[in-house]
Amino acid sequence: MHRDAPRRYGVTEQTQASTDVERACESIRQLGYAVIDGGYGAKWLGSLSDAFDRALQRHWSEYGIESLKSIDEYNTIRLPLANEPLFLELATNSKILEICSRLIPGYSVLNQQNGIINPPNATPYNQGAWHRDLPYQHFVSSRPLAINALFCLDGFTIENGATKVSPASHRQEAFPSDLFIETQTISVTPPAGSFIVLDCMVFHSGGVNVTAQPRRAVNHVYSVPLIRQQIDLPSALGEGFVADGKVRKLLGYDVRQPRSVREFIASRARKS
Repeated sequence: MHRDAPRRYGVTEQTQASTDVERACESIRQLGYAVIDGGYGAKWLGSLSDAFDRALQRHWSEYGIESLKSIDEYNTIRLPLANEPLFLELATNSKILEICSRLIPGYSVLNQQNGIINPPNATPYNQGAWHRDLPYQHFVSSRPLAINALFCLDGFTIENGATKVSPASHRQEAFPSDLFIETQTISVTPPAGSFIVLDCMVFHSGGVNVTAQPRRAVNHVYSVPLIRQQIDLPSALGEGFVADGKVRKLLGYDVRQPRSVREFIASRARKS
């Protein structure tokens, strides 16, 4: 649909945004968040749904439901890509990686991937509090240090606890006032198959799920390489996990910390 250009005067420069990725990048820079379609069909989403449920059952079986509840980990699946290949495919979504390449200087690594469940019947969970995805940090930067890509496996609605965002809070060091949060919060309600993409310094929270069904999502954080991964992915996944050089770089195989002077010297020699 054709749109008439807004009237303006005194304007000599303008941001150009003609693709969905460019529009998402502009929104993230200005507001701290954007929504973009992941490009997946219904069949693929169904397969990912099955993989999510398998990963959840595996996680509960391996670590124990009561033990996970005691440390507030019951509604989180850590690193599902380790056992389910579709999650690695999700983490390498071409649109998300293009957004990261445009917004993060140099190159980014996958800092973390977690399956997230917003539990039904208004049950509290650990993502239901306001936070940044680089928590405890009160500073701003001219460019993003990390990007959060939250994949909506289920459609997000107000009733099932849509993600709430405080727009442009990545531009201010302190958490906004309670009144500002109360009056200026945006609830983001994309359909299944979409990503909610955030500057990791924007304040956000999960809403309250008052429905009878859990709301599922998969969170990814892509960061500059100098930020430590939530889990040391090369160690967790093993040397032979993937052969593709670009994927290995994304997973952090190229930025492992030398464990000795000998390893440091050897790493320098490989780069020369």
